[in-house]
Amino acid sequence: MTAVMPELCLPGLVRTATQSRATVVEHELMARNTWRMRLQAPQMARTILPGQFFMIRFPDRSDPLLGRPFALYDIYCDNSGQPAGIEFGYVVVGKMTSLFESLKPGDEVELWGPLGNGFPLPPAGHLVIVAGGIGQTPFLAVIREALRRRAYGTPARQITQVPSRITLCYGVRSQEYLAGVAEFEQEGIDIRIATDDGSVGHRGFVTDLLKEIIAEPVPPAAVYCCGPEPMMHAVSQVTTTAGLPCWLSLETPMACGFGACFSCVTKIRQDDGTWDYRRVCVEGPVFPADQIVFD
Repeated sequence: MTAVMPELCLPGLVRTATQSRATVVEHELMARNTWRMRLQAPQMARTILPGQFFMIRFPDRSDPLLGRPFALYDIYCDNSGQPAGIEFGYVVVGKMTSLFESLKPGDEVELWGPLGNGFPLPPAGHLVIVAGGIGQTPFLAVIREALRRRAYGTPARQITQVPSRITLCYGVRSQEYLAGVAEFEQEGIDIRIATDDGSVGHRGFVTDLLKEIIAEPVPPAAVYCCGPEPMMHAVSQVTTTAGLPCWLSLETPMACGFGACFSCVTKIRQDDGTWDYRRVCVEGPVFPADQIVFD
């Protein structure tokens, strides 16, 4: 399976990337410490692809100085059906995201993107999505594009084959951390949940759900995954053993977002068996699982 990669220009920016100020349109709590923010950003909404990301920082402010990367949750459209802005999800874990909590409609942030690559176009068979923690956020757009319910990119990517089945395996610590489940349910896909404490769904690892699906008579056509690194490592091991194509979206901390600082490098296996560093913000964040060298 071959990834559809956006065309890049030096020093690593996607050609459609722009930098501008964006206005907060909506800001709501999705789950414990988990928020969804909607930004008015029509140019980015017209060009961004599922799996790409963007950087956000506070304008006219030096603390925190650097922006933070966030994956696309989805775009939204205006009353005429034209792309009007983007949505993303975040968990309050540090200074930047703590400050995000105070943002309200009408406030502005500095925004640049879209950045990086995206997920490949979906296969015709069973697409399995494995998400952990806030790792479910890239996949609403993936699912809507796969089912031809929304188009992304300029020109829009053409879906030539619709998956025969889509399953989301979603793992969190407990029920109170589940975010966006209702939106995924509206798409009519198969949703399987795992929690560490057993408060809902399967008690245990989300990889247990993946193994159950792989054991079915007809194996998945592909696996897409995003979440904490230990979880993605485990998913990579399971899919490699099963001989399944798998793509991982890395949640690597970044400083610049366009390849200049080399702070987000990851080890990628080469054809000759050696490894070399690749920038997650430029060559990623989505990589074939069997190429990533986990320490």
